[in-house]
Formats: sequence, C-alpha cells, structure tokens
Amino acid sequence: MQAKGLRRIGYADIPGGGRVIVRDGYAYVGHLKPPSGTSILDVRDPAHPKPVADLGGLPADTHTHKVEVRGERLFVNVEQLKGATGPFQGGLRVYDISDRTRPREVAFYKTGGRGIHRFTLDDRYAYVSTEMEGYRGAITLILDMRDPLRPTEVSRWWLPGQWIAGGEQPTWDGPAYRTHHPIRLADRLYVSLVFGGMAILDISDIRRPRLVGRFRWSPSYQNSTHTTLPVPFTLLNRRWVLAVEEDVTENVWEDPPACVWMVDVTDEANPIPVSTYQVPFAGFPTVGRFGAHQPWEGFDGTRLYVTWFSGGLRVVDFADPYRVVEVGHYVPDPAPGQPAIQSNDVWRDERGLLYLLDRHRGLEILEATA
Repeated sequence: MQAKGLRRIGYADIPGGGRVIVRDGYAYVGHLKPPSGTSILDVRDPAHPKPVADLGGLPADTHTHKVEVRGERLFVNVEQLKGATGPFQGGLRVYDISDRTRPREVAFYKTGGRGIHRFTLDDRYAYVSTEMEGYRGAITLILDMRDPLRPTEVSRWWLPGQWIAGGEQPTWDGPAYRTHHPIRLADRLYVSLVFGGMAILDISDIRRPRLVGRFRWSPSYQNSTHTTLPVPFTLLNRRWVLAVEEDVTENVWEDPPACVWMVDVTDEANPIPVSTYQVPFAGFPTVGRFGAHQPWEGFDGTRLYVTWFSGGLRVVDFADPYRVVEVGHYVPDPAPGQPAIQSNDVWRDERGLLYLLDRHRGLEILEATA
C-alpha cells in the first residue's frame, strides 16, 4: 500500500464494480460481472460498512454496472456484455428504495441494441449513452424523468455517420466513435465520444441538441475519451473541461498511457488542450490496466479525484490549468487472488470521505490526513 494525504478507515469485501455513489449514508454499487447486480451498503459508520440489499441473480450475458439515486428512486443501467449473442433487452431500470433493505422495481425503460452503457441525471432529465436500432454504436439520448415511472424521449444526438438506417456512412470501423457518456452544465452538454474525442452540444432547446464544438485526439493519441467533465467556474477568466481518457487494453501498456487533459473551451467552436496530468509507469505492476479511468464528477475546489487502474487513486490540483499537479494518492494492496489493483471509480460524500471501488474486488473508504 502507498499513500500520501489519505488513509483507509473502512473496507467492504464485495465483488468488483463499475460505479459507486453515496447518498445520505448509503453506498450504491453497480457491479461489473454477473450474477452480481447492484449492492446497497450502510456506510453511516464508515469503519464498519454493512451490506443491506443485493440486486443480484443477473443472467450471464448482462451487467448493471452503473447506478444513480434521486430521492427514493434508484436508477440502474441494463447492458449486454461484449461478445454475448442472442435475444436481449437493454434499458434503464427504476427501483423504489424507500426501504433500502427491500428495493422494488417500479419501471423499466427499454432501449435498443446492447442497451445503456452510462447515464447522468439532473432534477428533470437523464442524459444517456445507449445503442438504438438503426444506429452504429451508442448515441446520446435525452429522457424526461419528471415522472420517473414513465420516462419519455425528448431528443437524441449522434455523430454524422452513425445513423445507418438513415443512409449515413461511417468513416470509421465498428463502434470506435460513439457516445460514452454526456454531462450537463447549464445549457451545454459535454459528450465523450471514445475514439471520436469530445463534443460540446447546445441544449438551450433541449428538443434540438446542436453541435457547437468538437475536438478529437485520435489517431494522434491512441486512448479512448472516457469522461468530459466541465469545470463549473472560471480559471484565469477562461472556461475549462477536464477530459479523462480510459486505458481499454488488458496487459498492454500504451505510450503514453491514458491521461487527463486540461481543455480550454472558452471558444467553444475551437476547444484547445493546454496541459496534461500523467502518472509515471515506474514501480507499478505490468498486469491488468494502467492509466486514467474515471473521476468523481463533483468538485472540491480545484481538486480532482481520479482513478488510475493499477495506479490507484490520484488527487490532482488544477488551480493553475497550465500546470496540473498531484497533491495526494492512495494505492491499496491487491485483494487476495488479484495480481494487481484495478481502481475503477471514486466518490466523495458530504463528509469529505472517499469511496474507492476496485474493478475486481473491494470498496475502500478513505479520509484525508492533511
């Protein structure tokens, strides 16, 4: 174990996960592999996390690895695993969690293809990455969630070339360009596009999303764009996006590895990357994945909390956007039988505690020491 500025105060021995969020003293974990589905843990005493519910029993071709909570509703994606074949119905499941020990499914919004990969929510809308019939790869779908028991489509957006049924012809192979997930700030939607880079959409008319800017790193840089996180305040009188890449290969180390880009979006039509944050290879095991993955999509001043697979959790300060620096880290020991850690997601709760979720096994609960 390596640590700077953080220490472990609790641990839950649970299957590996894709997403963890914490609301009102309860952690919700979407697991990566079936039959595990979604776990709910009581973390009001962070030194002794206690599982209280398990939405498991998933079929072998399905995972529900992303979760969101609004009030007494739990929202869970349904996606077909890569390589699986046969009939499948993907979408968004909605649960009543007024009793957290007995979640009860109350709605299921159906989508097409392999289903929903990721989604974000605000008080009214869901911004969804999903496959739909007639399109190549996942597109951006906006749902009205005013009545969460009856989600309704508001609009959709895709890269020109994705709408195969409409006669469009992609200039790329397979699903290399597709929506990974959208994040809203004010009347803009920031969309990560995997190897298609990032896009900025004007959604002031939410029924007609309009592209206002785009930047693409690939093929010059070979990593996938995972998260485009807009900074909700200006720095040096300019506007910014933290673009976090994903290492998508097992046991193959790209050069350079997936990193964090600081992107100036003051001129939305011409986003400009101005700096990067990177973790050196030295000292890390050469198994599994190494590189950036997922940040906490909130803000603690100018600190970014971002998972780095075998590099653990990194704490980064971007107060000077032209010189992003590391100010802390936490690299746990691998769980038994695991050759290396694969830190996959992180959440910061209202108490300032951090929840670090491993891709293979375990949830670490951390507090700051400085």
